Amino acid sequence: MSPTDRYRRPADLPPRIPVFPLRGAILLPRATLPLNVFEPRYLEMLEDVMAGDRLIGIIQPAGQGSDDEESPREIVPLRSIGCVGRVTSYQEVDNGRLSITLTGVTRYDIIDEALTDRPYRVMSVSYDRYASDLTEGLGEEYVDRPNLLRVLRAYLDANKLEADWAAIQRASSEFLINALCVMSPYGMEEKQALLEAADLKSRAEVLVALAEMELASGGGSGTTLQ
Repeated sequence: MSPTDRYRRPADLPPRIPVFPLRGAILLPRATLPLNVFEPRYLEMLEDVMAGDRLIGIIQPAGQGSDDEESPREIVPLRSIGCVGRVTSYQEVDNGRLSITLTGVTRYDIIDEALTDRPYRVMSVSYDRYASDLTEGLGEEYVDRPNLLRVLRAYLDANKLEADWAAIQRASSEFLINALCVMSPYGMEEKQALLEAADLKSRAEVLVALAEMELASGGGSGTTLQ
């Protein structure tokens, strides 16, 4: 049983979740997102969620800014759509930092902000529009996988990136698409477009279009995909 199999329907998830605002970062169902946590309010958030349901909502701030997270003295507006993940790896590292991995469960819509005495933000959310996220592999048969792999290989070759191609070939289309979206080097608007794509086929098409535009422009990220 995978860590996210326990969530079969929206009602299996809590109506309020703590959120971790991160600019340029998204999470998607069954993809993973590693995080190094050091800020005191988020260390406290982790302490609370590890004693509870282990769920954290990843969401991007709205608009442009210079920081990944909002200032403690300034509550910045957030995007209306994020993805909730379960803490599936947790390790204490140097200087009081925590190294965690979130595994995506489902997207959510923010309804409003909950008033709490906690130092981190808590949102009332709805998962109803994204019930299909809870079905593993839904829509894989509609994905143009050969074209996705063709563009991925061209992108890797053009940017002199390394990747475990055998593992890529073995990966399910859902895992491959969602993992590539999470680790992709694109900006916050492109990342949000990938997150908000209606279904797996649409997300793959957005991902391919972004890669083809970067190839056409001769751009490169210099990132290593593993």
